[in-house]
Amino acid sequence: MLRFMTRRLLLLIPTLLAISMVSFAIINLPPGDYLTSYMAALASNGESIDPAQLQAFADHYGLGQPIYVQYFKWMSGILLHGDFGQSMEWQQPVAQVLWNNLGLTLIISISTLLFTWIVAFPLGVYSAVRQYSIGDYIATFLGFLGLAVPDFLLALVLMYLMFSLFHQDVGGLFSPDYAMAPWSLARFWDLMKHIWIAIVLIGASGVAGLTRIVRANLLDELHKPYVVTARAKGLPEYKLLIKYPVRQALNPFVSTVGWHLPSLISGSVIVSIVLGLPINGPLLLKALQTKDMYLAGSFVMMLSVLTVIGTLLSDILLAWLDPRIRLE
Repeated sequence: MLRFMTRRLLLLIPTLLAISMVSFAIINLPPGDYLTSYMAALASNGESIDPAQLQAFADHYGLGQPIYVQYFKWMSGILLHGDFGQSMEWQQPVAQVLWNNLGLTLIISISTLLFTWIVAFPLGVYSAVRQYSIGDYIATFLGFLGLAVPDFLLALVLMYLMFSLFHQDVGGLFSPDYAMAPWSLARFWDLMKHIWIAIVLIGASGVAGLTRIVRANLLDELHKPYVVTARAKGLPEYKLLIKYPVRQALNPFVSTVGWHLPSLISGSVIVSIVLGLPINGPLLLKALQTKDMYLAGSFVMMLSVLTVIGTLLSDILLAWLDPRIRLE
């Protein structure tokens, strides 16, 4: 185990460097740069900008230099000074832009993750234990529905129904009175009244997928000889389920840690845009659209680091949870 972890940690550095190079190159593949997008936006509004100011802006950010020069300037700032660069769109340090919405992003992401696990696990266990019952058919139908319908479409349908039937806007995380207000108990309660909508919509597909996986895994375990033998020896049914088959059904929850860690930073982009959620997901899309390369590159780097770390954690936890898995 120790040798495996050491090898993976040593491979972490070249892996992340390769990911950063490819990501930075892909971000800069579309023609033009931030100045091109900025000038197009000004032209659409009938405004103009001084050419000397444009040149000073380009020199400050190194936009006129080759892409490898821009990449090494960015990476040297990260590695030597912990400086992720300056966001051109927001005119602020990248770290500050990310930090502004990080709190709400973490609240929504962690709550969605807990909601997904709390709902999917018992639903999958019940569906497997009561196979072909009415509850199993209902869970199966809802699971297929959750997998087939995109999250953003559910958000649009919910917003339409709530507005047409109850004349209420379910977008955002706060009421208009608390949107810009300082934090207080009243503002926190207002957040709690709105956040459940985002949690349910973002977690719907995850609940549906994990429920189907847990059901399939548990059904496979329930018909194995060791379960039949334990039941024949008179082991109580609930103890039999918890001690053996259900433990193996936990593998999908552990193996998806590598997928969920990046979502703690990015959030669900499309649903966030539809609902108008002030989290980091829409920031990533905006950075890619405007070619704000330092902000977009920092996003990709953070997601890459979390994905690699999450995959490593998944491997270690799976080996601990399931004795049949040997990392060696």
